[in-house]
Amino acid sequence: MRRSVLLVPSAGPGLWSARSGGVRWICAFTDETALARFAVHHGPGDRPMDYVALLGARIVDEIVSALDEPAGLAVDIADEDGAMFFPPVAGIVPDGVAVDSGVAEEGSGRER
Repeated sequence: MRRSVLLVPSAGPGLWSARSGGVRWICAFTDETALARFAVHHGPGDRPMDYVALLGARIVDEIVSALDEPAGLAVDIADEDGAMFFPPVAGIVPDGVAVDSGVAEEGSGRER
């Protein structure tokens, strides 16, 4: 996942995400076909869905770290059998934002 280029739908000035189970999930897709399946149900109607291409490492190391809440990465969520979830835990996201690390990041409002 870290070395893969993932397609992330953009939503206004930010990235498309969903909240579930107390976690904000950044939604990403492995290719345009997977993104298109998602866009059929969540896209802006008859307009193409805008997206950015990002390395998985950038998403979990930089974007997830910048959010002021527990966040993870959900990949190919429109595929019943192929969806993958990378939760905000040590080993996936930086320790300072991992919910299981016991680290409190000063000034972030995230106590661990």
